[in-house]
Amino acid sequence: MNRFFRNIRLYRIQSAWPQDEVGLSQALDGAAFKPCGTFNERSSGFEAPVEGAGDALCRSLMGADLLQLRVQSRIIPVAAVQEALTERMEAYRSRTRTEPSRRERRELKEEIYGQLLPQALLKSDRVQAAYLRQQGVLAIGTASETAAENFLQNLARGMVGLKYIPLSFDKAPTELLNKVFLGGQSGSLTLGREARMRDPSDPGTSVNWLDVDLADEAVRRHIVEGMRLDRLGMVLDGMLTFVLDENLVFRKLRLADQEEAVVEEEDPLAQHDAYFVVMMGAIQALLSALEEALGNPVS
Repeated sequence: MNRFFRNIRLYRIQSAWPQDEVGLSQALDGAAFKPCGTFNERSSGFEAPVEGAGDALCRSLMGADLLQLRVQSRIIPVAAVQEALTERMEAYRSRTRTEPSRRERRELKEEIYGQLLPQALLKSDRVQAAYLRQQGVLAIGTASETAAENFLQNLARGMVGLKYIPLSFDKAPTELLNKVFLGGQSGSLTLGREARMRDPSDPGTSVNWLDVDLADEAVRRHIVEGMRLDRLGMVLDGMLTFVLDENLVFRKLRLADQEEAVVEEEDPLAQHDAYFVVMMGAIQALLSALEEALGNPVS
């Protein structure tokens, strides 16, 4: 079964959202996926997010809309381009008795790309997102800011006038990181077993703690001695584990004890939907916990 939303970035949608599954699917049809053309390096668009659930470009369950962006690209190995370029340059030298200029090298390289592109293999990546209607929040299933922005740009092709901002609160996420790390708990959020610290005087230097007791004095001493905490593992009410960073990006989300129960569903579609509903419930609880710890969301 697909374990989606292992990583998420959160955005507040500030513009109108289609009222139902039919309206949302129709809106996304304006940005539907089309395969890469022969001379296109990349193509992206929305596709049906669940196999066996029809051709609708979204699936709505319990107040949450599931969307899926497909990004298809042609793969041309750098080594193949470099080998062909070396041969072309040798042929150029033999023909002209001169060294190709920078502009001529660029033109040779573009010519090679143009010839190799139609023969290149295709690769598809997929990014899923869920819109929580009650909260007005879009959770995009990636830790990458670039991938999230690409998702939103494609979404804006279907929803003309789409407005959004990264989700933020009155207080900075670092306040929550430090509070949980030093106190062990903040409301329903408790300390996990993973952390990353950086040296403020040398951001390239970091210390990673994996599957350790973070309450141990040997670990905490690093903060006392001046290291800065920028990632911390947490547990939400014993049902969801994750790693939160200082930019409010969530990594390694995992349903603590409920995944095994969901797997008991025999029908793949029912299994998918059950997992999705449970995960959305956990994310909604996470949003409530964040609001309790960090104050009101910024509109």
